[in-house]
Amino acid sequence: MSRKDRPHTSDGRYLVSRGVLKRCTNPSLGDSERRKAVKALMQARMAKERAAVVAAKVALGEAGPVWWDDSAPDYSGQVPGATPYAAWWSSLTDDERSAGD
Repeated sequence: MSRKDRPHTSDGRYLVSRGVLKRCTNPSLGDSERRKAVKALMQARMAKERAAVVAAKVALGEAGPVWWDDSAPDYSGQVPGATPYAAWWSSLTDDERSAGD
């Protein structure tokens, strides 16, 4: 399932994958910068180069320092129902929630 098909929080910070929140790509990245980082991520995954995967995820804003500036904490890796996103998560239909499994 592609990222676009997974449930996304209304603030655009997270998507749900395998039942946990995952940080979305920084929306302020320019198209060229984003494409370059995605290409680096795919190449690193194919080569099984863990450090390069992490570096590409940091460049995309999916790891490392958060890309938002309102001092909200990072809930990556947490179950949506155990975060401030619990009400949003419970408002989804069963089908919508299962798309995040």
